[in-house]
Amino acid sequence: MTDTADRQLATAVRALVAPETIEPSKSIEPPESPDAALWAPLRRHTQARIGLGRAGSGLPTRHRLELQAAHAAARDAVHSPFEPDVVAAGLAGTGLATVRVRSAAADRLTYLQRPDLGRRLEDTDRVHLPVGEWDVVFVVADGLSSRAVHEHAAPVVRETMTRLGAWRIAPVVLAEQARVALGDDIAHAMGATMTVVLVGERPGMSAADSLGAYLTYAPAPGTTTDADRNCLSNIRPPLGLTYETAAAKLASLMHRARELRLTGVGLKDESDALSA
Repeated sequence: MTDTADRQLATAVRALVAPETIEPSKSIEPPESPDAALWAPLRRHTQARIGLGRAGSGLPTRHRLELQAAHAAARDAVHSPFEPDVVAAGLAGTGLATVRVRSAAADRLTYLQRPDLGRRLEDTDRVHLPVGEWDVVFVVADGLSSRAVHEHAAPVVRETMTRLGAWRIAPVVLAEQARVALGDDIAHAMGATMTVVLVGERPGMSAADSLGAYLTYAPAPGTTTDADRNCLSNIRPPLGLTYETAAAKLASLMHRARELRLTGVGLKDESDALSA
C-alpha cells in the first residue's frame, strides 16, 4: 500500500471513530426532494404520512423515527391499564353515579386473544348493576385505547347530557376489558331501552387517542349485530370531532332513535352539527 493510500485510509478511519471531527456547519441530512413543495399544502389537510421522500432505498431518518414513535404510542395505548377513577372524577358534579364491571376476559392478553369474552359480562359483576326503567345507559369501555377513554369519555357524556332534557339516565357503567357488544349485555341486565358505548378505538399510526361512540336501541345480547348500531368515530379534539359536535350529533341520533324505535342502517344522521 502506498503512502498516499495509507493516509487516505487513516483519514477515513478517523472520520468513523471520531465523528466530532466533521465540521458542524456541514449538514448530513439528505436534501429535500424536488417535489417537496408540492406535498406541503396537502399535508396540512391530513395526518396521513404522504410525500415523505426517501434516503437511498428507505425513508429519511426523521420520518422513520416518527413512524417508530407512533407505533410505540399505539402499543402503549393498547396495553396501558384502564383507570376507572380517572373517568369517575371527570363525571363529578353531573349527578350521575358510576358502577364498575368487567367482561369475561380475565386479563389483557385474554382480551386481545378472545374477542368473544370481551363481549360478555362477568357473572359476578352482573348482580351489582342497578335495575330500573332507564331511557339510556352510558357505558365507558376501555376497548383498545384506555388513553382515549381517559381523555375524552367524560366530556362527551357531559355534553350529551345537556341535550337530553328529561331523559332517565342510568348510572354510568365503567367497563374493563370491554368490547362494544358488552353494552348489549349491560343494558339488558339493567333494563335500559338504549345504550351508548364510549370505547377506545384501535390505535393507528396517526392517532392513538381516538374515541368511538356506539348507539344501540333495544340491545339484545347475542342477537344485536353491528348493522343495528350507529357509530360516531374519531372523537378527539382538536384533530378529530370536538366534544360539542360529537354530542350534538349523538343526541340528535338518540332523539330520532326513540321516535323510530330503532338504530342502525335504518337511522340516518340528519344533524347539521358538523364543524367547519
